[in-house]
Amino acid sequence: MEITLSDGETVELEGGSGGIELARKLKKKLEGPAIALRVNGELRDLKTALRNRDEVQVLTFSDPDGQDIFWHSSAHLLAQAVLRLYPDAQPTIGPSIESGFYYDFANLSITEAEFPRIEDEMAKIVKERFEPRRIEYKSKDEALKEFNGNPFKTELIESQSATISAYQQGEFTDLCLGPHLPHTGLIQAFKVMKTSGAYWRADAANEQLTRVYAISFPDKKQLSAHLRFLEEAKKRDHRVVGRQLDLFSFHIEAPGMPFFHPKGMIIWDELMKYWEEEHKKAGYTKIKTPVMLSQELWEKSGHWENYRENMYVSEIEEKAFIIKPMNCPGGMLFYKEHQYSYKQLPMRVAEIGNVHRHEMSGALSGLFRVRSFHQDDAHIFMKPVDISSEIKNVLDLSARMYQVFGLEYHLELSTRPEKSIGNDQQWNEATKGLKDALDSGGYDYVINEGDGAFYGPKIDMHIRDAIGRTWQCGTVQLDMMLPERFDLSYITDDGSKKRPVMIHRVVYGSIERFFGVLVEHFAGKFPLWLSPVQLRILPVNENHIAYAEKINQLFDKAGLRGEVDHTSESISKKVRLAQLDQVNYIMVVGEKELEADTVTVRASNQVLGAYSPLQVIKSLQKEIKDRLPRQNQIQRD
Repeated sequence: MEITLSDGETVELEGGSGGIELARKLKKKLEGPAIALRVNGELRDLKTALRNRDEVQVLTFSDPDGQDIFWHSSAHLLAQAVLRLYPDAQPTIGPSIESGFYYDFANLSITEAEFPRIEDEMAKIVKERFEPRRIEYKSKDEALKEFNGNPFKTELIESQSATISAYQQGEFTDLCLGPHLPHTGLIQAFKVMKTSGAYWRADAANEQLTRVYAISFPDKKQLSAHLRFLEEAKKRDHRVVGRQLDLFSFHIEAPGMPFFHPKGMIIWDELMKYWEEEHKKAGYTKIKTPVMLSQELWEKSGHWENYRENMYVSEIEEKAFIIKPMNCPGGMLFYKEHQYSYKQLPMRVAEIGNVHRHEMSGALSGLFRVRSFHQDDAHIFMKPVDISSEIKNVLDLSARMYQVFGLEYHLELSTRPEKSIGNDQQWNEATKGLKDALDSGGYDYVINEGDGAFYGPKIDMHIRDAIGRTWQCGTVQLDMMLPERFDLSYITDDGSKKRPVMIHRVVYGSIERFFGVLVEHFAGKFPLWLSPVQLRILPVNENHIAYAEKINQLFDKAGLRGEVDHTSESISKKVRLAQLDQVNYIMVVGEKELEADTVTVRASNQVLGAYSPLQVIKSLQKEIKDRLPRQNQIQRD
């Protein structure tokens, strides 16, 4: 029989062959061991029998779906090991996640000290090389009988309307849609990472469970590389670095609402200064809309129906007001203040808006997930013919701005979610508009089905930091729904009224989140233009303090952010403290420098030499003006 592969190549197999035979034939082409199949678009176990003219892809760990299957199979391995060691524990669910997997258990209490014991038991199961067997139950009653005594599995079974299936490996059977690894022996490297509390179905009203997180790979080298990556990420944790550099803080009096300190505000202001420059050049005007708006407005926009659980509500004079979770409805009211002509479009209106969204306390994570944040929002009102060019303009603006930070990125086109407003025609037109703009501009992108905003499809920009992690920051959303709901219009060349099309877009996204990403991207070692303390002058002893202060005054007048270390510590300790504070340039002044009217400059643990203050000023001003990466050098005239 003839099988067509995902790249269009055809392969001949004997009749009755399955995925295992196909994987053997393609072994030299595969990036690692075969995990499962995608047959005619559907995921299947590797042992699935194939038919003539099937379209088949053999999945490995390098494929996102293969990785997901590998980690979910590993979750079953973890659960089997836990139940062998703690027979009274009750398994609930165990999904794969972005970095590994977890399994939730009732009636289980463990500490980190017990992780090695669990790992040893997992290793035993791997050696037993179980081949998971799929079970399809003929009825709910049959499935309920199998899982009698586990109320969590019973609840899941009762809620099912489709075929109920499970997978069995040795003595362990678990509800599962599959597919699974062909055998447990493929899981050659794993580590239990942490444990935490969790509520059944994420509802605080339900029973609290014990969640066990873990990671697994097909070989030990991959695990070692991952653990090294985690160690590097730990060093860059913005919550730790931010505290060390005194940039921001959080307080129990305002959970999820960051406090920015003076040094943090320097970085914030520099980010906004750069943002202002680029947006002015790109033809944007700025507005400011209220933080609190009436409930009727949010009903009109569709947010009340589709986003209510994330909104903070306040009552004033027996009337409900919403603390805005988004800026767009205020932007609609601004547009309606005037009647615009087609000659005035496209109109690019920006706003740095402070928004508030209710996040579960357990989901809060430093600056990455907060309840109060600012968005560098903009709404572009335009004619339909402007769609392609305006989207390209936004993408070009984003590319220029990210490049300054040394950030690469990729694009994802996200389509209509289950919960949305508008009709099929509007969604189809909006999605086509984004896709046509991407295609005509020659942009590379992937499609992310069902992840659009409730009011329109979007292009998300996922930036990549210095150690390869990706963060969703910028977004471009095409919206034909809100202009309809707010009855927006413009006057055409024939004098008639027509509905404008609108783009919602951000570049930084959440400025707080972007701030956190930059802290981790630079590991606190900011380029000179962003750095809170650009230079520190270290007098050798008290006799040189007056000279140090004189030099610092020159730097201050030149617009440089410097300070003098007045402590009585040794020079070596002063240097070390300045390095820990990530000061870009360290300048030592002693008797020799005093006599020659120079400073001895250090950067990145290197002595750069003696320079006149004027040489230092000119070099640093150019580095700042050009917003260069961290240079660690002084340019001589």
